[in-house]
Amino acid sequence: MGKVTKAVIPAAGLGTRFLPFSKAVPKEMLPIVDRPVLQYIIEEAVDAGIEDILLVTSRHKKVIEDHFDRLLDLEASLEAKGRNKELKQIRDIANLAKLHFVRQGQALGLGHAIGIAKEHIGDEPFVVLLGDDIMHPKTGVLKGMIQAYEKHESSVVALMEVPQEEISSYGCAAVEEMNESLVDISDLVEKPAVADAPSNLAVMGRYLFTPAIFEEIEHTKPGVGGEIQITDAMLTLLKSEKILGYKFSEGRFDTGKKIDYLRAVVELALERPDIGEEFQEIIRNAASKR
Repeated sequence: MGKVTKAVIPAAGLGTRFLPFSKAVPKEMLPIVDRPVLQYIIEEAVDAGIEDILLVTSRHKKVIEDHFDRLLDLEASLEAKGRNKELKQIRDIANLAKLHFVRQGQALGLGHAIGIAKEHIGDEPFVVLLGDDIMHPKTGVLKGMIQAYEKHESSVVALMEVPQEEISSYGCAAVEEMNESLVDISDLVEKPAVADAPSNLAVMGRYLFTPAIFEEIEHTKPGVGGEIQITDAMLTLLKSEKILGYKFSEGRFDTGKKIDYLRAVVELALERPDIGEEFQEIIRNAASKR
C-alpha cells in the first residue's frame, strides 16, 4: 500500500484540562523548558521518517502556525548580533517537515478531526499523533508501529497497560497475543466501566491507519456530546481489516494533564546537558526544605 510518509496531528481542542492557561494559549504550546509540546511531537514524527504533516487546528490557535513559520525580523536581529546558535534553532523549526494547516470549524470529536484530512492524505497510509501526548525518543513507539505496518500492511495503534482502576479514562482493547510487542485486536471499548473492561490495555495517542478509515469515519454517527468517536470508526474497520496493537510500557507523557505535564518538564529537563545537573540540584534543595 506504500510507505508511511504522512501524519495528521489533531490540535483543535479547547484544552479545558489546562484552564486558565489554555484560555488564550493553546495547550499544545505549553513549554517543556524552551520548546513547546507540539514541537516535540513533530520532531518525533520526523525522526520516524514522516515527511509531510497536516495539523488540524481551530481559529483560536493561529499561534501554532506562527511558531512553525519564518520570522524574518527576528532572524535578521539574531544574525546582526552574531547569535548564530539561536538563529539556527529558529530556522530549523521552519524546516522540520512539510507542514500544512487546516481548521476544524466545529468541535465534533477526534474522528471528525481525522476525517478532515482525507483530501490531503489521499489513498495512502498515515499516522495520527495526538497534540498533547509526548513519547520519549527512547521508546521508539512510532518507529515500531511503522515497522509493524510494513510487515503486515494493517492499521496499528499504540497500547499501554494502565492500572485497572484507570481504564475507564481510555479506549480499551481486547487482544490476542502475537509476540512480545504486537497483538491482534479483536474488540475496542471506549471508556468502559472497570468491571466491563476486556483488559487493562489502553489505547494511547498514536495511531497508524490505512486510508480505509476515512470511509468508516464518514459512516460513523455522532455519539456522546455530538462527537464522532474514532473508536467507533475503528470498530467498523475491524469487520473488514485487521487492526494490530503495538504494546509499550513507559515514556509517555499526557501533557494535557497537569501532573503529567510537570513530570515531562522534570524528566526531560534533567536529561538536558545544558541545564540537567543544575536543575537536579535545585530539585534536591527544594525537596530538602519540605
